[in-house]
Amino acid sequence: MQVTICRNEHFNAAHRLHNSAWSDEQNQRVFGKCNNPNYHGHNYNLTVRLTGTVDPETGYVYDTKRLSDLIKREVLTRYDHQNLNLDTEEFRTLNPTAENIAVVIWQRLRQHLAADLALSVTLYETDRNFVEYHG
Repeated sequence: MQVTICRNEHFNAAHRLHNSAWSDEQNQRVFGKCNNPNYHGHNYNLTVRLTGTVDPETGYVYDTKRLSDLIKREVLTRYDHQNLNLDTEEFRTLNPTAENIAVVIWQRLRQHLAADLALSVTLYETDRNFVEYHG
């Protein structure tokens, strides 16, 4: 019996979408207002899903308190109220698109979870724009 548990969190962060190998004109053409040299911010909503077998002793797939603590430690304390381009090592050279942010979050969480748990990350950049990464 496979069951999926979910945890929703949110964080606020600023970023600039920019490819340093491109001209200012190409960056503006591709990224538009997201290439603002003064950065811009989002109120990100994050859903983390773990799928696995229910433990017959606890009734859990994974303790949601442990999942909450893991997300706080690996994601929220690192990215909340930060400028992703300037304040984080991960995005100093990696363009902080929603796609890349979701993959980095997945990688940060994956290393702390048992291999038999399937991990999925959904990151909402706006109410209408979101990405999913399943590893």
